[in-house]
Amino acid sequence: MNSNTVRDPRRWWILAALCLALLVLVIDNTVLNLAIPSLNQEMGATPSDIQWIIDAYVLAFAGLLLTAGSLSDKYGRRRLLVIGLILFGGASLLAVLVTEPWQLIGARFLMGVGGSLVMPSTLSILMTVFADEAERRKAMAAWSAVALVGMVSGPTLGGFMLEHYWWGSIFLLNVPVAAVAVVAALVLMPETRSPARSIDPVGVVLSIVGLTAAVYVVIEREWNLPVIALAVVSLAAFVVWERRRAEPMLPLHLFASRNFSGASFSILLMSFGAGAVMLMLTQYLQFVLGYGEMQAGLAMLPYAVAAAVFNGVGAGLGRRLGNRVLIGAGLLLMAGGFVVMALTTGYLPLLTGLVIMGMGGGLAGPSAYASLMGAIPVDHAGVGSALNDTVQQVGMALSIAVLGSVLAGRYTAEMPAGLPAAARESIGGAHALGLTEAADAAFTSAMHLGAWVGAAFCVAAALLAVSVLRPAAPVAVPEPAKV
Repeated sequence: MNSNTVRDPRRWWILAALCLALLVLVIDNTVLNLAIPSLNQEMGATPSDIQWIIDAYVLAFAGLLLTAGSLSDKYGRRRLLVIGLILFGGASLLAVLVTEPWQLIGARFLMGVGGSLVMPSTLSILMTVFADEAERRKAMAAWSAVALVGMVSGPTLGGFMLEHYWWGSIFLLNVPVAAVAVVAALVLMPETRSPARSIDPVGVVLSIVGLTAAVYVVIEREWNLPVIALAVVSLAAFVVWERRRAEPMLPLHLFASRNFSGASFSILLMSFGAGAVMLMLTQYLQFVLGYGEMQAGLAMLPYAVAAAVFNGVGAGLGRRLGNRVLIGAGLLLMAGGFVVMALTTGYLPLLTGLVIMGMGGGLAGPSAYASLMGAIPVDHAGVGSALNDTVQQVGMALSIAVLGSVLAGRYTAEMPAGLPAAARESIGGAHALGLTEAADAAFTSAMHLGAWVGAAFCVAAALLAVSVLRPAAPVAVPEPAKV
């Protein structure tokens, strides 16, 4: 950092406000996983309804991220952050009041729109506030750790609400957190934006259509040829259009950087692993082990604690060992955690796997984010942050699609023939019919297979990181003056 650069004396308070804004998004997503049994019982939501309650948020969020990041660069990152928090909190309040599944689907869509405005702004504001590399790495580690804390605090708080109140109370958690984050943003954060660039309406439309269609195909797990064609044509047209623009919405030349491309794909596969943990274990803990919602949330605590601790360790080692080493080592640790999960049953043996996975994610995450964001000019911090978030969302969607198919296929294959269709399609349906023993055995077998798939993805990500990422350039040490 240039010695003349002025450090904002409020930068650590600004980081706290950014982390609070991030926290509200993470809490919401993790709480919803625990609420699936309650939505089945209290609202009468069908498996299709549940899928759309989850997918409506993902489609809106992933489809609008690049546009939101570009708009934040032009019109102000704090402004988009505040607008997104207000929309997210308001939609959460609507979700509390709904009585029909289709109404909740609509509220979740609005929450996805709000989340798409919030998420890119958090990391882009962090990039502009923390100019010093060492401080920025620490700030990214804190940002990443808060996401993991939210993964546990969400289920724990949500579990308490679900055990003592009705399902809609889980969305009340979002409202006060969003309100406090809005106040903190207005009081603490400076407004930042890039030098004036023209709006790219064609790029906006093509990116929204292409990303939404692509994510829809992934999460629906169906060969819907018209939607696939729409995704391919729209994204191809987006690339051609952006390459011809003097002021592109997304500077495609960034992908020529090995660090940018390598980090992007590593984050994609790392997000796949994290999504797999939540997808498999939330159902395993509640259905197979019989944990209540709050108990299931607390059971995930070791994963988040290990990840948060090793986020700090990774931030300290980053400048000495380099991003490539930490990303590769962290992803191999995550693979080891999956292997432990694939070979064990019951909570105590799984605890070891969770801790190992948390350690790996803690080492790999901040280094991957630092590598990706370090390759992006500050003028494009918003759209660069949005691309990082898009990659993570695609990774999570792939996790739901691939592992969802693996779990469902293996579960159905393991269930005895002749049972009712509801029992053979989902473990929740089997438990509702009293067929718990067969369903638990089938789901455990499916989870073990899913863990092997997760391990394979993490190993692939580690190999990719080691082969593609460039090692950190050595720091020049001046020779002592001769006398």
